Amino acid sequence: MSDSIIHYFTIAIVAIGFAVIVFLYASAPKGLSEAVTRSQVALGVYSVDKELFDRGVAQFRADEFAAGRNSFERADPEKRDAATQFYIAYSYYREGWGRVSNDDALFAKGLQAAKRAAELNPDLAINDESLKLTTPFALRAELENGLKMTIDDLNPLKLFRERK
Repeated sequence: MSDSIIHYFTIAIVAIGFAVIVFLYASAPKGLSEAVTRSQVALGVYSVDKELFDRGVAQFRADEFAAGRNSFERADPEKRDAATQFYIAYSYYREGWGRVSNDDALFAKGLQAAKRAAELNPDLAINDESLKLTTPFALRAELENGLKMTIDDLNPLKLFRERK
């Protein structure tokens, strides 16, 4: 092997090592799994953990909203999947909804997640027959209306409304 090939090979290894160090410094991962996830995002091969997502949907349908959100957040740690963010927003809506009043803190968190879902995929429509709101925009409107104080909040017939 000639000396020039060895020099080029050494320069290439040093450049790759430098790029890895810059990437790790810039992304500041807290552990190896986070570093792998961020490198998947950078390379464009990121995907959600299907098993954790399915577990989250099952917990959501069983009205275990906090546990479902935990599964969804672990399935999509980088918050890059619109469907996962939609289910997170819907879980905040369902947990925060009340016949007399809504939990504004949960509705605000749900609104943030619904906005993320709409930004990630504006055309998202969930095919889940157990949900009455199937788009991030419909869910976002419901959450925004729940955060507003209006004269309808004093309506006694509000006690008979249904959760969506």
